[in-house]
Amino acid sequence: MYRAVLSRSQWRNASTLSKNKFALDDRYKLKCGLEIHTQLNTKHKLFSFSENRAEDLATPPNKATSHYDLALPGTQPRLNYEAVLYAAKLATALNSDINLVSQFDRKHYFYGDQPQGYQVTQHYQPFAKNGYLRLFGNYEDIKDKEKIINIEQIQIEQDTGKSHYSGSSEENHSLIDLNRSNVPLIELVTKPDFNDLLQIRAFIKKYQDLVRRLEISTGNLESGSMRVDVNISVNDNARIELKNLPNTSSIMNAVKYEYMRQVNIIEKGLEKIELRNSETRGWTGSETVKLRSKETTIDYRYMPDPELPHITLSSEVISKVSDSLPKFSDELLQELMSKPYNLSLKNAKILCISGNQNEMYDHEELRQFYKDVCNRFSAQYASEGLKLPSNWIIHEFLGNLNKLQVRLSTVSKILTPQIFNELVVLIKERKITGSSGKLLLFYIIDSIKNGTIMSTQKLNLEKLVTEHELEAVQTIGNDELEAICQSILAELTDKSFLSNLISGKKKSSLKYLVGQGMRLSQGRLNPQNLEDTFKKILDIKW
Repeated sequence: MYRAVLSRSQWRNASTLSKNKFALDDRYKLKCGLEIHTQLNTKHKLFSFSENRAEDLATPPNKATSHYDLALPGTQPRLNYEAVLYAAKLATALNSDINLVSQFDRKHYFYGDQPQGYQVTQHYQPFAKNGYLRLFGNYEDIKDKEKIINIEQIQIEQDTGKSHYSGSSEENHSLIDLNRSNVPLIELVTKPDFNDLLQIRAFIKKYQDLVRRLEISTGNLESGSMRVDVNISVNDNARIELKNLPNTSSIMNAVKYEYMRQVNIIEKGLEKIELRNSETRGWTGSETVKLRSKETTIDYRYMPDPELPHITLSSEVISKVSDSLPKFSDELLQELMSKPYNLSLKNAKILCISGNQNEMYDHEELRQFYKDVCNRFSAQYASEGLKLPSNWIIHEFLGNLNKLQVRLSTVSKILTPQIFNELVVLIKERKITGSSGKLLLFYIIDSIKNGTIMSTQKLNLEKLVTEHELEAVQTIGNDELEAICQSILAELTDKSFLSNLISGKKKSSLKYLVGQGMRLSQGRLNPQNLEDTFKKILDIKW
């Protein structure tokens, strides 16, 4: 088995961590837990009426602030109950025990970006405890058939400001922007249930999808709306906390590096000296470095906040929140991978799970569009499967939306599910070829984007097909078709091309010939007729 011990020069090379094959050594047991801070996209901040502009990079520094956010003397907090609702949604979705009475506490420490000298959080009576998130090997690309990650607690707290550093090393300046100060956060703390890197990646992705599906956060690591700290130990030595992890790849590489570092210490017999105390380490992009010894509870001098009342909820409120939750990814994937849709896992995930923040569609809207088209297609072709409309929506349609950077919500007002189904039917009945269908689809979306086709117009596909001469050639004779194929063969200059094709060495060469015929006819010939004619002329037996 691969030994997870590298030389010092290899440790310092971040690319080595990602390019070399990495596997855990059975003799050195990895134990990990996560602490995830999630910014809530509420309209206002947690304890003030300031606008929550945490992800609006255009806002000038310190402009999205109130007197309370700046910690001016005499200001008092007022709780934003929208954040409580969001916390209830997440806690319920994570199968947690919600405390009907929870309280806010002060966590005392001082940094320049925390002007109060303390952070308002929940320590003694957090919002929720004892939840879990279930990972499935079929869906999440983990080795286990099923893995349950237990949630220790969920708490509501306020975010800090942000420090910006400038100047030379001799004369360094710290500039403070308090726009982020007092933005509502949910801190989620897992049990140390992770024993494999794939589980960590899967949990983060599934949690991101969950907060987006609940519409409580963008869940973007790169913008800081979600921040992940990793607690890691090897062979039950002291817990090391890893901070400053800006994205998923950094999280994975930092865990790999720290695992190797601790294994190396153990193999040298130094764990009783170097791994006996907890500490906090940062990630530089190539190695973990010690930031400080790990603080203890007593260091923070927790105390109940005297200015904030307890959060008191009724069980009826929790029931209503539970009833309002949307379907989650596991259920949606199962639905789309079953009859009548029978999608592959890869394609089902495209319709269910957000890949990045730049996608041109809302997933709920996309699934509804997909189902509407499929239902219409099934009504016409009851005995047919849904492979044709599925491929055209998932590959061609979404590909054009992303390429042209136009949103589904804009296009679907004109290119409705009914009209999209008409396009698929034209292809199904061979009134136009697939190549012509691609040209027509691109033209429609591009015209909608540019305003050439207005929302007041009703699309007439058959008229567009006629205007642009996209009709499939239906009446071409065998002699004419053979002449076209012979002319294509006559232009071949590679003498081995045909011999390799006829012998079956390069069967894919037949697709090249068909492609030439489609190009020559501007996509109007039937590709199957072309393929059959080439086989006949060349006497291909395979």
